[in-house]
Amino acid sequence: MSEQKKNNPAQLAGRRRFLQIAGFGAAAGLLGGQASQAFAQSCTPPAGDVMLVPGEDQLHARTWMAWPASTSIWGNLLSGIQADVALIARTIAKYEPVILCADGSYNASTARSKVGSTVTVISDIPVNDLWARDTACLFRVNAAGTHDAIGLNFNGWGNKQTYTKDGYVAEGIAYKAGVPFSHADFVSEPGAIEQDGEGTLIATESSIINANRNPGMTKAQLEAAMMAAYGATKVIWVPGVVGQDITDDHIDATSRFVRPGVVMVQVAPDSNTTVWGIDSRQQFAILSNATDAKGRKLQVIKMSPPTNPRVKTPDFLNSYMNYYVCNGAVITAQFGDVAADAAAKAALQAAFPGRVVEMLNLDRLYGGGGGVHCSTQQEPIA
Repeated sequence: MSEQKKNNPAQLAGRRRFLQIAGFGAAAGLLGGQASQAFAQSCTPPAGDVMLVPGEDQLHARTWMAWPASTSIWGNLLSGIQADVALIARTIAKYEPVILCADGSYNASTARSKVGSTVTVISDIPVNDLWARDTACLFRVNAAGTHDAIGLNFNGWGNKQTYTKDGYVAEGIAYKAGVPFSHADFVSEPGAIEQDGEGTLIATESSIINANRNPGMTKAQLEAAMMAAYGATKVIWVPGVVGQDITDDHIDATSRFVRPGVVMVQVAPDSNTTVWGIDSRQQFAILSNATDAKGRKLQVIKMSPPTNPRVKTPDFLNSYMNYYVCNGAVITAQFGDVAADAAAKAALQAAFPGRVVEMLNLDRLYGGGGGVHCSTQQEPIA
């Protein structure tokens, strides 16, 4: 891949306003002490040799993350961003193994000093930035328990950021995990696509049916390529928002699968007439009337956003929905709105019984336009 222009740090201060501002061995042997099959939800196995991306709620072997070290991307925000990424890594490591990819030995040493001994830091998979959700591979399994990995051909969110290293992270992780790797027949980021592990995808048209990723490809062609990559049989599309953030509106900030047949959506009140508020209500309406690949009408849980967060800048990602489900826990952000934070924690606890809900102060990372989910990628056991 050719070198893409580096961004001014001021541009990356708010990913949501980007354009406006301008082998490790057998997986089972690496489970954390608190991991248990009790935390794996029931899921219909894929048929025959179909390679399927499991739902995030399934049991993980480990979590993959990436260490931010670029001042050309983060400028003087870097130390705060590193502190938040380290907090996420340490928190997840209480529940399952975490492998953090750092760009070379110097950055690996810095990362180790921040994350401590519970997180494994490696230096042989070079990275540009921290967004492992989008740069790492998707791990897949079939009915026989065979694992492989597929990459979605990351191109810097439509050539908006340097990806000379990040474009190869997916392949590097697959190689390190000891599984076969292939490339999907389209360009995207996993943050733009939600999977239930039983054949249903939810995706934003704005991120995928976009000339900055897939020029000349029709919606039907993209849908077929997505289903082939994920082992799915149905795509539920929401329009999304084009050109207002670096991702062109990833689904994982607004709508998420809790488990097959159940979706949670953070819905802004009618008084919020921004493009993001309108988008959230549109996603809720579409999903409330949708059926999944099994023919089930989706159960849609409504989550309310914080109304009085600590940070009130327009580019701040005040979304509880960018949570990450790991073995025994759900990791998300709290925003200093006592009532809203408590309501969000209760909603997540009800949606994920048997898991601990951890809410972290990650204002610096969310001020950069991404969150817990954006910074993680799971490797499933089954």
